[in-house]
Amino acid sequence: MVSPYLLEDQKSERLYFRKITPEDYQPWLPFYQNPVSTQYWDGLPENPEQACKEQFERIFERYEQHLGGMNALVLKTANELIGMCGLLIQTVDNVTELEIGYSVLPKYWRKGFAFEAAKKCRDYAFQNDLTESLISIIHVDNIPSQKVALKNKMQLDKTTTYKENPVHIFRVNK
Repeated sequence: MVSPYLLEDQKSERLYFRKITPEDYQPWLPFYQNPVSTQYWDGLPENPEQACKEQFERIFERYEQHLGGMNALVLKTANELIGMCGLLIQTVDNVTELEIGYSVLPKYWRKGFAFEAAKKCRDYAFQNDLTESLISIIHVDNIPSQKVALKNKMQLDKTTTYKENPVHIFRVNK
């Protein structure tokens, strides 16, 4: 069964979406080796290798359980992994919703890739009638990710606690 939430083989202007594979671990490790990448999120392992390993385990678990998941973002011109973005089934405050999650390797920050990928996820979800609204769960101090959500036509819906972190829930309706 193919998950309707994965954007496998989808494309945006500069990016190609595919499933994450075990081979993506090494190219993704620099995300965790840069302390700025995870500065807003409490509860992650301090060891970059362990943090990356745990993320990959969660990604593959989501795939197996059909809970959506992160897609590898591959830069078309270089055919290299630059980030992850996807539609994730999440439960926040006892409500199950579809989230747009995104992360980009530090060397590709501030180039519009997170927005391009998040917009593609938004459009894909609505065009395929996967949901009536989408959220993004963003730490209250993570201004760069909040800017991506706002640019993606999302609005601040509420502030709550998620996995012991203070977060803003941004929402966009179909």
